[in-house]
Amino acid sequence: MNGSSQKKLTTRVKRIAGQVAGIERMLGDRRYCVDILNQIAAVRSALDALGVELLTRHLETCVLGHGSDSSHENARPMSQEQLLAEVKMALSRFLK
Repeated sequence: MNGSSQKKLTTRVKRIAGQVAGIERMLGDRRYCVDILNQIAAVRSALDALGVELLTRHLETCVLGHGSDSSHENARPMSQEQLLAEVKMALSRFLK
């Protein structure tokens, strides 16, 4: 993953961390439950979008780009079949 992509992902994670901190503040302020639930839904949506982005990049760089310089060092020793099995397992966890 190049530096620009890494920075964008890091920015997204920091934004999500800020949203989670906001939920903690809302609880401390005894905010209305529905408002807190709405914020939780927003965090879940943001995490799902981050997961889809990571999965897409993994498929592009590690599975389809297997054997190229774009592949992560952990993916290089695996075959494409092993990588696909790994993606299947990750997807089953992600979609729970």
